Amino acid sequence: MKGKSLILVAFAAFLSGCMNQEKSEIIGRQVPAIENRQFSAEALWALGRIGGVSVNQKTGDVLYQVGYYSVEQNKSNTELFYLPNKPSASPLQLTHTAFHESDAQWLDNRNLLYLTNKSGSTQIWKMRTDGASCLQISDYGDDIEGFSLSPDGKKMLFVAQVKTVGTTAEKYADLPKASGRIVTDLMYKHWDEWTETAPHPFVADFDGTSLSNIRDILEGEPYESPMKPFGGMEQLCWSPDSRYVAYTCRKKTGLEYAISTNSDIYLYDVQTGDTRNLTEGMMGYDTNPQFSPDGSMLAWQSMERDGYEADLNRLFVMDMGTGEKRFLSHEFESNVDEYCWLDNGRIVFAGCWYALEHLYLIDMDGMVQELTDGQYDYQLAGLFGSQIYTLRHSMREPNELFVFNLQDIPWLKENYAHEDIYRSTSELEEKGVLRQLTFENKHILEQVDMGSVMQRWQTTTDGKRMLTWIIYPPQFDPHKKYPTLLYCEGGPQSPVSQFWSYRWNFMRMAAHGYIIVAPNRRGLPGFGIDWNEQISGDYGGQCMRDYLTAIDEFCTEPYVDTEHLGCVGASFGGYSVYWLAGHHNKRFKAFIAHDGIFNMEMQYLETEEKWFANWDMGGAYWDKQNKVARRTFQNSPHLYVDKWDTPILCIHGEKDYRILANQGMAAFDAAKMRGVPAELLIFPDENHWVLRPQNGILWQREFINWLDKWLK
Repeated sequence: MKGKSLILVAFAAFLSGCMNQEKSEIIGRQVPAIENRQFSAEALWALGRIGGVSVNQKTGDVLYQVGYYSVEQNKSNTELFYLPNKPSASPLQLTHTAFHESDAQWLDNRNLLYLTNKSGSTQIWKMRTDGASCLQISDYGDDIEGFSLSPDGKKMLFVAQVKTVGTTAEKYADLPKASGRIVTDLMYKHWDEWTETAPHPFVADFDGTSLSNIRDILEGEPYESPMKPFGGMEQLCWSPDSRYVAYTCRKKTGLEYAISTNSDIYLYDVQTGDTRNLTEGMMGYDTNPQFSPDGSMLAWQSMERDGYEADLNRLFVMDMGTGEKRFLSHEFESNVDEYCWLDNGRIVFAGCWYALEHLYLIDMDGMVQELTDGQYDYQLAGLFGSQIYTLRHSMREPNELFVFNLQDIPWLKENYAHEDIYRSTSELEEKGVLRQLTFENKHILEQVDMGSVMQRWQTTTDGKRMLTWIIYPPQFDPHKKYPTLLYCEGGPQSPVSQFWSYRWNFMRMAAHGYIIVAPNRRGLPGFGIDWNEQISGDYGGQCMRDYLTAIDEFCTEPYVDTEHLGCVGASFGGYSVYWLAGHHNKRFKAFIAHDGIFNMEMQYLETEEKWFANWDMGGAYWDKQNKVARRTFQNSPHLYVDKWDTPILCIHGEKDYRILANQGMAAFDAAKMRGVPAELLIFPDENHWVLRPQNGILWQREFINWLDKWLK
């Protein structure tokens, strides 16, 4: 008994060391109360969010993370899971703490590396695959935001912020409590932060237990790598021999940075410290490099034109011996959104075509074959031999992890083309080729009823075919009439694919008895370059006619309550709502605009990424000779407030530096001064999105309450 007691004491000490928090503070899988099988806001925020997949290249075992949210505690947490590559294997939860564990990567077959903030800052830690033997690896002075182990296991690449802007207190030492910022150039703010630091890549020696000889690859340079606001470790990579690091960087600051998208791929020699630009002369975004398995080639994603952030995202490859560059994905007239080398002659990539994000195989001759099917969106999660791991979601279900074997795909040798056939379900799954590995949210989804999603092709005012998603309520009865919503997509050039959203969730709207009309209007990828680019400089033009086509054509159905139509959207979708409020000719009975552009002239000056405003608006509003810019600014929604006559809810976040909150406030003020029923939902602590659980629940409640008030 004495020996057993010592073991229990030791195990308790281990748990205390790994957790170091009260059990009540741990956020794990939530079980919300569900009434009448209705998909509620609480159920939406209780769903676990799967991501961060890492596949062991020797065994096929998988690590992944799940984010959990607590509405009561108003915070989130991430936990790590381990899934052996065995038939019918169940995931093992490795962490059960109140800290954030994320970015798990394989060290060897029995050990993993990951990020956690359990030491007070986010550092790299080591753990066994049974969840034991937690060991802190890094002790860097600031938070580590991402890391990558070199192929030989002897070096570590990691990213951390470095200071790039001096403070007021440094300039005036006698004013340590002064809160004012002294601004001397552009890009002083970005998305949701004041620009005072930049992420830098660091290289360190790694002996299996600690880091040493840490070097800043961009020592003394004020540039970003990876690039803000969305760049991560995918923008950097090791060469197979561990000699080089390829990284993405836009070596510009201030005004030059604010008006340009010209980033490049740089090659850093770890031994000598030398750096060379691999894409000099290529003028658009060049990002996300990856070496082929033998190191003879480098692939990356490339946009052609400087200043155009929604340009065609092409897959390029370079022969590292000769320097020859090739546009590989020229036959795929849409964006390559992510990719991974399968072997030295083939690449697997994800791209959107006809409003579906699927996986494709491309060889070095540019021949493209589709790998996945069905009414789903797929993300590339990892490869092991011919096994492809993917995260799959749709408008009816959040991400779950799947795997399939490339050699088992029935139509691969037939050069399957997506436009030839449209499947609402997955033949891969029906034939047993595609296998679901996780069931993270089964306990919630099996308790709720989801609406159905149908595609509908419509003819636009200029004779084009437009794909529109129609989302029906659960237990839809064609003999009844339903209030119907027109959904306006943001971006403006982001696809209305089979996305799953934790804010603009169509199943939540459908659960409250609404039909949703979601058109892939002009200015969305997946329908060719011309379709995608038509919107630039024409915000109030064909894209708005496409919206009206979508709702008018669908209103011919007898089950649409044409007296109770609503219109909702965010970002460019919010602009669309404000614009339609002045042009809808009494079609709609309620509007909701989130983070929308109300005054185009102010937006041109307020937004921080000037390249976006210059390209999409056609130029500055004071350039009276610029016909494109004149047309754009003449379509500013604030100029048509005199025609507003319909109740409107304006929502905005005060930390949104992309579209400042004064845009939403001004729209609300204008509506009230016009005598139009209006409400303003303002979030002092949210950016362009709504990320905090209680704010998310508040958003959902006010969204539905406003629609119900005017459409029911």
